[in-house]
Amino acid sequence: MIGVTILGATGSIGVSTLDVLARHRDRYRVVALAANREVERLAEQCRAHHPELAVMADPDAAEQLRVRLRQIDSAVEVQAGPEAVARAAAHPGAGTVMAAIVGAAGLLPTLAAARAGKRILLANKEALVMSGPLFMDEVRAHGAELLPVDSEHNAIFQCLPGQRGRDLAALGVSKILLTASGGPFRDTPLAELPYVTPVQACAHPNWVMGRKISVDSATMMNKGLEVIEACWLFDTSAAQVQVVLHAESVIHSMVEYIDGSILAQLGSPDMRTPIAHALAWPERIDAGVRRLDLFEVGSLHFTAPDPARFPCLRLAYEALERGGTATTVLNAANEVAVQAFLAEQIPFTAIATVVETSLSEVTAREAVSLERILEDDGRARAVAHEAVARLSSEGSYGR
Repeated sequence: MIGVTILGATGSIGVSTLDVLARHRDRYRVVALAANREVERLAEQCRAHHPELAVMADPDAAEQLRVRLRQIDSAVEVQAGPEAVARAAAHPGAGTVMAAIVGAAGLLPTLAAARAGKRILLANKEALVMSGPLFMDEVRAHGAELLPVDSEHNAIFQCLPGQRGRDLAALGVSKILLTASGGPFRDTPLAELPYVTPVQACAHPNWVMGRKISVDSATMMNKGLEVIEACWLFDTSAAQVQVVLHAESVIHSMVEYIDGSILAQLGSPDMRTPIAHALAWPERIDAGVRRLDLFEVGSLHFTAPDPARFPCLRLAYEALERGGTATTVLNAANEVAVQAFLAEQIPFTAIATVVETSLSEVTAREAVSLERILEDDGRARAVAHEAVARLSSEGSYGR
């Protein structure tokens, strides 16, 4: 039996992971579940999967969970706080950790899993965006195993040869083609973008995701973060990663080789596929996913992203080229800006404005330590909050 810990258990990735695990109870057991504050959902997950440990990052939510679990006569141990989430990540009973906490909050527990030498199923791209060199050093130093769960990076992984630890040039790879749906506004007239609502931005045409990542998909910042993640995961440069708009979300990414061949990974847009692949790798297990019907798909389309429509993608490439903590600043400012948009404090198009302002005002430094990374994360958030306040006071929310 393989023990599994899920960080971010109540989010969309966590729920999908538990669905896959439930299909293979003879192979996997749930050891620990961690969430932020969704008490009822985590209580139900504890009832269904009987982990040894349940952690809520929010202490008040943890107390509510204790009460709820006593009501259903559950013996699950409950702990509270960020430190407890990190302890769950390093739980000795779990060899595999699903790292699916959204945003910067996922960095420290994912690092804890790396330092404990776990097999890490990485769905939290921010861990690499914020601290790429530091994180990869920790993975190597402690013998951890890093497997990508983002559908795009998992697709790239599947399209690469079986030899691990060799650089892409030695494998004959010339380019990584990172596909993107373009989100809900890929065809919206540019003049209408300042007036789109959070509800519209969260209505992704192909994928079921949380609110923050849905907005990131709409701005294509999500794709920018994925470009950064791909460079660290596959030890390559920004010049070798090309973003391709693919509205159908059937091809999840591609790898181009020096002989002209392009290998692609196709499947229904369902996160259970990459989750099951990473869980069982190098084997394959059933994921419960609807089979892709190529006759139903009919045709596939590819276009280049429009820089005027998706300025966040440009900003991500610029931060990656700048190096150091520039990508930390990018991520922090984006988290602040997206939250402000969801709270209807700024318009959709101001997300890029806040991020660009932060990148220009916060000087990036070499990412030599976790302390420096977290310090620059804080500096970027302060500048981003100031930019949001200015835009809000100017009445820039345009409805």
